[in-house]
Amino acid sequence: MTSNTRVVVIGAGLAGVRLARRLGELGTPVTLVGDEEHRPYNRVLLAEVLAGRYSPEVIALPAPAELTRGRVTGIDRELRTVQLADGSEIAYDTLVLATGSNPVLPPLRGLFTPDHVLPEGVHAFRTMDDCLGLSKAVRPGVKAVVIGGGLLGVSATRALALRGAQVVLAQQGERLMERQLDPSASKLVQRHLKDLGVEIHTECRVRDVRCVGGAVRSVEMADGYALDADIVVLACGVRPRAGLAQAAGLEVRKGIVVDDELRTSDPHIRAVGDCAQHDGTVYGLAAPALEQADVLAESLAGGGAARYTGTRALTRLTLAGQDSPLGSFDLAAFGETEALPGDDVVQLADATRGTYRKVVVRDDRLVGGVLVGELGTVGALARAWEGAEPLPDDGPLLHLLTNDGGS
Repeated sequence: MTSNTRVVVIGAGLAGVRLARRLGELGTPVTLVGDEEHRPYNRVLLAEVLAGRYSPEVIALPAPAELTRGRVTGIDRELRTVQLADGSEIAYDTLVLATGSNPVLPPLRGLFTPDHVLPEGVHAFRTMDDCLGLSKAVRPGVKAVVIGGGLLGVSATRALALRGAQVVLAQQGERLMERQLDPSASKLVQRHLKDLGVEIHTECRVRDVRCVGGAVRSVEMADGYALDADIVVLACGVRPRAGLAQAAGLEVRKGIVVDDELRTSDPHIRAVGDCAQHDGTVYGLAAPALEQADVLAESLAGGGAARYTGTRALTRLTLAGQDSPLGSFDLAAFGETEALPGDDVVQLADATRGTYRKVVVRDDRLVGGVLVGELGTVGALARAWEGAEPLPDDGPLLHLLTNDGGS
């Protein structure tokens, strides 16, 4: 790629900022377009801002010099321009979509006002504005209902509890973080939240948000049980933000479809991060987004044969608690945490200390694991899993699961 090639990146999240910075380091100028008024920030750490542990400035990302603030409203693939809401246009030779994802807003009665905005007191939890709005509303004793018990819901619940809110967590599934954790690990997460005073309802569907004068007052469950609420947090997952791509006629399934060069169905447009679907997978995690950005930067700057072949993603959650008597709560999960018939499983649990470790082995290969509490061994386990190499014959699993094994 020549030095005067115009690269435009839409989206100033983790993937977009990483790509723009790497391209700048490699000598390729880039225009980064972001639609949030805040400095680019690490979305992964929003719960720490909500908990009061970090200020917004602490989680800011070092953005490249050329950052255009504006909302992109359309893509003209024939003219190779993007249109912004203020009427301006930016020309590109290569366009990169790093548009991220939007929060899923459940189909609840009463969720939207006649003007199609969320009622006062109802918050999504995806952006810095969401986080700051929640922070302003939280005070000791406020009644908060979190809808959704996945990774985001657990993080928001703990942050609100640490701020002194009376929190109820409503999860439609049978356990917390069921996508990442096995039942034993999920029970430890639930115990930790209960120790913070959180009331937890699993296998519980919310059907109605009740408002008075445009402000939320309660949440009604499918069985008719009502929960008083001053604040409702929607943590029901995310979906790829692919509207621009769809309107431009690009191939979109679950996300924007890309090949191993992160190229969309238009050879002049690439996609990375939460909005991209590679080999049938939309990751929605930070590590794959950063890896995709690095591969694409190398490809665009050098014109070489850099390829993205997928990421074996590890989910890690650190619920820091410097102001909590319970201290921090760490967990990590990777691969298949539930065993199939014929798999070997090794588990170590300490109920007193609240720690739990489990690995699943299939055909002498580590295929998954989950750790709650002490994570000293997570590095060694992750390396063994990522390498997908046969394990040695000298009984390595217990060694990998002990504290010394990860050092």
